Amino acid sequence: MRRLLWVLLLGLALALVVLIARNDEGTVGNLTTSDFASLAIKITMLVVVGGAVLTLFQDRLQALESALLWVVLALVLVLVYTFRFDVRDSFDRALAELVPGHAATRGRTVEFSRSRAGDFPIWAQVNGVHISMILDTGANSVVLTNEAAKAAGLPLEMVKYSVNVETANGRALAAPVTIDRIAIGSIAERSIPALIAPPGQLKTSLLGMSFLDRLQGWEVRGDRLVLRGYP
Repeated sequence: MRRLLWVLLLGLALALVVLIARNDEGTVGNLTTSDFASLAIKITMLVVVGGAVLTLFQDRLQALESALLWVVLALVLVLVYTFRFDVRDSFDRALAELVPGHAATRGRTVEFSRSRAGDFPIWAQVNGVHISMILDTGANSVVLTNEAAKAAGLPLEMVKYSVNVETANGRALAAPVTIDRIAIGSIAERSIPALIAPPGQLKTSLLGMSFLDRLQGWEVRGDRLVLRGYP
């Protein structure tokens, strides 16, 4: 019985991890996250009831101990499911502190933690490709490194480097482009004006004002960057 209980606890933990990890996508395999959570609860309750029935045929003291364990397990499951969004938010916030650039998402609000270097690293999806960026409110536009632009599928062979920009290496010419889609956490914007830096002129892509101006609002609160998208 104890072994079965530990197996069940492990299964619940794995189900919770899957729900947290797949919450933004909204699906787990062919099921929605809500259907997956409902299925996990039904299976667990079935095992709980079956375990309770089995304990009735054992010694009374052992049956009482086992029954109490099952009751506690059921209560924990109900509490975790009830507060699953708070659990996910806490997990996201903790992960954002540990992993630079990870987004802590709640609805249409996305938060990032300041790095030890003092900037705000941001993992964004540019045309569906994960690109590492840093916040740069002094940049009028989103600026991609040449490598990031290539990874995002932008036509480097067709662009013209015709816009003057200031880089860490001095003045340079950048190529104007339009990015089809940029997604950061739960916020996604389309047709974003951007620039592509020449090879070797930029170490990290910049999240500039051409994206920030599309938002409902954004602010820096101490060591946290808060982005708010429109509903």
